[in-house]
Amino acid sequence: MINDPVVVVGMALEAPGGVDNADDYWAMLAEQREALGPFPDDRGWSIRDLLDGSRRDGFKRIHDLGGFLCGAGSFDPEFFGISRREAIAMDPQQRVALRVAWHALEDAVINPDELSGHDVGCYIGASDMRYGPAMAEFSHHSGHLITGTSLGVISGRIAYTLGLAGPAMTVDTSCSSALSAFHVAVQALRSGDCDLALAGGVCVMGSPGYFVEFSKQHALSDDGHCRPYSAHASGTVWAEGAAMFVLQRRSAARRDGRRILAEVRASCVNSDGRSVGLTAPSREAQVRLFRRALTAADVDVDEVGMVEGHGTGTRLGDRTELNSLSETYGAGTPGKGPFLGSVKSNVGHTQAAAGALGLAKVLLSAEHATVPATLHADERSAEIDWDGQGLRLADKSTPWPAVNGVRLAAVSAFGMSGTNTHVVVAMPARPAEGSAA
Repeated sequence: MINDPVVVVGMALEAPGGVDNADDYWAMLAEQREALGPFPDDRGWSIRDLLDGSRRDGFKRIHDLGGFLCGAGSFDPEFFGISRREAIAMDPQQRVALRVAWHALEDAVINPDELSGHDVGCYIGASDMRYGPAMAEFSHHSGHLITGTSLGVISGRIAYTLGLAGPAMTVDTSCSSALSAFHVAVQALRSGDCDLALAGGVCVMGSPGYFVEFSKQHALSDDGHCRPYSAHASGTVWAEGAAMFVLQRRSAARRDGRRILAEVRASCVNSDGRSVGLTAPSREAQVRLFRRALTAADVDVDEVGMVEGHGTGTRLGDRTELNSLSETYGAGTPGKGPFLGSVKSNVGHTQAAAGALGLAKVLLSAEHATVPATLHADERSAEIDWDGQGLRLADKSTPWPAVNGVRLAAVSAFGMSGTNTHVVVAMPARPAEGSAA
């Protein structure tokens, strides 16, 4: 175990259903609400053509449901010193990431204006979501598009606006981007590249292209609802979101009097390599990753109380993940292993931001000493023997007691790029709270 581990000292997020803070996010989880809604009508998308087009031969029906950010178009450019013309040309992912980064620093009781010139890193997971006109088109936005739509500028915009002098990186590993960025940030703090870091992920869809692609691949949900680890899982549902974390070495956090939300026990990344297909997951790679993370964290599977899985709700993805989780986290005492769930059942698949919203769920679950229910899981997937091993499906809200003063959890994210990520975190029990032996 590392003597001076990296810790989380602040957090902020935005999620579908009008959620723009941690309290509202927890209320959605605790109340078992689904935050899906119809396609937005303020983005210039031809929704009727989209829905009708998916009825043609060779495609799977697209339902008028997804997890969309209500505040994706809301932005105060003057607050950040940005002109209105430049703000319109900015990918909404830049706007949302900048806003959430500011709120995360405020949550850590850090004045963002006081970070200028300091070795603060910024690591953001994001993917190209095709916003705005092409740069080759002559338009009113020409001149701003190269910075407005470049992936690297998502992190660079935050660093520029706040004057951060540490590394600024946008990481794209598809649906594992946020946790990949988190991993890079943790390594940067350990190596001394920065003294403080912002890490997280963002996804705002500039076009509905992912719905069309997964319609052709027959990987969308049959009815527009996401059912991770359920016997009725039939496909995923695309969504948007963002979550940001403030990271620091524990000694520095204690020196600065910061509230510690979690300690990063392990952060591991690997690749599927050559599997049955470019986007197909690898059970062997996932098992290697989980075992390496548990070894690095120096914990036993029976000590882990919660696993926030990737849980896309696709037949291939869930089958692979369930079997790899059963082989590792299920190897403990039957009926005493971690509870497995996925926030995608509430908000859909937030793509590059998925791992960050999963980690935010874990931190809030520990704070409230409760593992929230994963929706639509009344009938468990038959892919594994649930009763014969330790892994348990969180199909209802369950108390989560501390063990020796901490709650241990793991978070997974897997990308179509083949990049797999797994993070193990420990959350301290509240001072007034007793702990189980």
